Amino acid sequence: MIAVAAVSLAAWLWLLVGRGMFWRTDVRLPRATAEPTAWPSVAVVVPARDEADVLPVSLPSLLAQEYPGEATVFLVDDGSSDGTGDLARTLHATHGGLPLTVTSPGEPPAGWTGKLWAVRHGIAAAREQAGPEFLLLTDADIAHRPDSLRSLVTASYAADLDMVSQMARLRVTTGWERLIVPAFVYFFAQLYPFRWVNRAGSRTAAAAGGCVLLRSSTAAAAHVPEAIRQSVIDDVALSRAVKGAGGRIWLGLAEKVDSVRPYPGLGELWRMVSRSAYAQLRHNPLLLAGTVLGLALIYLVPPVAVIGGAAAGAWPVAALGLAAWAVMAGTYLPMLRYYGQPLWLAPVLPYTASLYLLMTVDSAVEHYRGRGAAWKGRTYARPDDTLA
Repeated sequence: MIAVAAVSLAAWLWLLVGRGMFWRTDVRLPRATAEPTAWPSVAVVVPARDEADVLPVSLPSLLAQEYPGEATVFLVDDGSSDGTGDLARTLHATHGGLPLTVTSPGEPPAGWTGKLWAVRHGIAAAREQAGPEFLLLTDADIAHRPDSLRSLVTASYAADLDMVSQMARLRVTTGWERLIVPAFVYFFAQLYPFRWVNRAGSRTAAAAGGCVLLRSSTAAAAHVPEAIRQSVIDDVALSRAVKGAGGRIWLGLAEKVDSVRPYPGLGELWRMVSRSAYAQLRHNPLLLAGTVLGLALIYLVPPVAVIGGAAAGAWPVAALGLAAWAVMAGTYLPMLRYYGQPLWLAPVLPYTASLYLLMTVDSAVEHYRGRGAAWKGRTYARPDDTLA
């Protein structure tokens, strides 16, 4: 137990200093001292499937963008059964603002996810109508502050970036959201350290699909979205395609972009995580086993060492576990502050991690039962199965 606890502490010390400072929350949209002299045209593409509940909050925020250049919103109704398209037209008639086009691509063909088929249709409609210089790909549950688009374009110009993505601030209201949501962003940053993503020449690539500003010419050069048409985790696939085509990308935490989708109970949060967790592991049982062991070693060993060591009088074990637990909790504090949550949640992170471990295992189980990657009535096979 001393050896196991020591390895866990060593892992946390490495994570603290050797993982791109993933735990810090200061990677925000690059500040610019000057704005573009000529504002580029932007097409805002919003794929939407059964989003009538959140659209009254999110869509008016897009229509109300205070952008000096030409901007048009293309909402792509992806086979909704709740009147999403008609509601979007009604909201535009009521609120006015930027021009809105509502269109529908029909059911996706084999080899496409529904969202990416909708994005393809939206981009095609935008190019046919306006030929925009930039594309803002944003989800239907994302609300933007009035100057969000202006800030994104300014940052792209100032830093000469081909893609700028912000991790929207997710809703944190209920007890389960407080427990699960900040940890979700924390784990994502641990997997894809933002500083590594943003470093020129780095192989690490990631994005947050809720808010992506992308140069239209870069999208064409990277063959997006056709090149990633089967991807369930489409934002990471998009970033890899853009980086692979030589594009410069940036990812950080948002200040003016918020998700309004509620996840009031554990069931909703569980499905949100488990539907794509096994896809993240490339449907590989060995990666799954390694992930489970890694999560146990890093997150579960410290509290077990503290409690078990103290109960058995093995104080060196307890001390090592306590040190690892303290480092873990300390790295979680900045994310809790970013979300305005009580700091006592930091030492509870091992419990949250155990839930994520179970969600990951459940994702694999559902995959082998033929119900993996299910979202709003659609289930996607792994890419190899589709191609076959």
